[in-house]
Amino acid sequence: MADPIRDDTAFNQSPPFIDVNLFTSDQTLREAVAREGAEWAAVDLEVFGGVTGSAAAIELGRCANVHPPELQAFDAQGQRIDRVAFHPAYHEVMAISMAQGLHCSTWEHLLTGGAPKPGAYAARAAGFYMAAQMEPGHCCPITMTHASVAALRHAPALAAEWLPKILSRAYDPEAVTAETKTGVTLGMGMTERQGGTDVRANTTRAERLDDETYAITGHKWFLSAPMSDAFLVLAQAKDGLSCFLLPRLRPDGALNGLRLVRLKDKLGNRSNASSEVEFENAQGFRVGEEGRGVPTIIDMVTLTRLDCAVSSAGLMRQALARAIHHARHRSVFQRLLIDQPLMAQVLADMALDAEAATALSFRLARAFDGGADEDEIAYRRLMTPVTKYWVCKTAPSLVYEAMECLGGNGYVEEGGFPLLYREVPVNAIWEGSGNVMCLDVLRVLERAPETLRRMLDEIDALGGHEPRLKAALDRIETLLAEAMRDQSVARTLVEQLALAQAGALLLAHAPAAVSDAFLATRLQGTWRSTYGAGAAGLDARAILDRAAPQVA
Repeated sequence: MADPIRDDTAFNQSPPFIDVNLFTSDQTLREAVAREGAEWAAVDLEVFGGVTGSAAAIELGRCANVHPPELQAFDAQGQRIDRVAFHPAYHEVMAISMAQGLHCSTWEHLLTGGAPKPGAYAARAAGFYMAAQMEPGHCCPITMTHASVAALRHAPALAAEWLPKILSRAYDPEAVTAETKTGVTLGMGMTERQGGTDVRANTTRAERLDDETYAITGHKWFLSAPMSDAFLVLAQAKDGLSCFLLPRLRPDGALNGLRLVRLKDKLGNRSNASSEVEFENAQGFRVGEEGRGVPTIIDMVTLTRLDCAVSSAGLMRQALARAIHHARHRSVFQRLLIDQPLMAQVLADMALDAEAATALSFRLARAFDGGADEDEIAYRRLMTPVTKYWVCKTAPSLVYEAMECLGGNGYVEEGGFPLLYREVPVNAIWEGSGNVMCLDVLRVLERAPETLRRMLDEIDALGGHEPRLKAALDRIETLLAEAMRDQSVARTLVEQLALAQAGALLLAHAPAAVSDAFLATRLQGTWRSTYGAGAAGLDARAILDRAAPQVA
């Protein structure tokens, strides 16, 4: 006879949510990959989904966060070395993601001279979405390395020198010169203590040494992934704020004028090192024109904003999947939680936002696959800040609600939810907080008002016949006129843009139970402050059947 003290089933506990293939178990993800042009990657993504959802990978993520990086400022002889030591688990998850090409896959055609592979951004987004669920902190150097190529293309000679190492799928964490490594990673430093988002207030100076080389002196309040092999930084040159590539080490192996003051003690994102750094005559190489630093580095920032949305959508999916998994195994009042009407309503309401976030993020990824297509250029210009705003702001409340579904078990570290909950706010802050996103949208609409018309035309083509969607389009037109006069309307306008586009995507591609519930609650319903409120009448069973982790 089983010992009731040791038999978990006797205590009504849900089994651990591990060894779940993050690709095959996620119907919404699979459909998004196929819809946005990356069906060719499905077999590879299935393999990666098995890796990232494995018990071994989840344990790596746990260890990387329980043992955060440590600053080693000096060696035994008192010489400054300014290194950061990571737990081996961090290096393992970095190696997994780099072997998958999450830092380089969309750029690999640059080495062969061929054309970009159709759907490359959507395929990479799927991998990044799953990597964030495996361990979110390491996604920071992965996204910065990937996005750095967009800025480096403004300096063809530098790009030719660095691209072969950036596009290598080998992870090389050794603290040696980039020339001797098999692969490199890049970071970014823009903000300073006195300015933050207002980078034009930067005081870091760049003194010209020759045509391309400068001596950089100053500081950065945030320099994430400080063990990267080089950083893209902003500094004031003679003709204004400019962008520079600053290697961490000089060719002789000596530190390149960098001094790590401290590592930031952050709420979450514990596995990733974020530092405060000072520069003293650090050697930097100009990227783009002098005085054009922001337009140069914004190409990099735009790609990292895409990844903020994609990874937040991935974290939402992971939280929702865990909550549904728990509800399918936990009994309360002689019935499974999933069969309790109120719980089912809450879970189904969350599933609507999770699917909308995935749809928006992958539609945005397709816009980056669109290259020079004018409609896709307009889409990514307008919808990058819109998508980042809504997805990253929706994620924290969803993750909290999912954690509450587990009760006390959700609140303890062993279950993994505290790691998710601490992590999920950061994407709304990094690469431009909510107000910055809204101001960016207003600037786009002021400088290129035709972008909104293209956007509204797409929504209309997807489902303009639907009365609730049509009413939303009318509201957007009214809000636009108000926002041009009154900046305080910007958040309402941006949220309406996100909801209308999400509603149109779901109407076109999701089952009626999902799209109708989303339109009824998000576009037609009254404002609600908690999940499940205002959601009466939705087809919870149909929505949850779609959202539930699917296992063979």
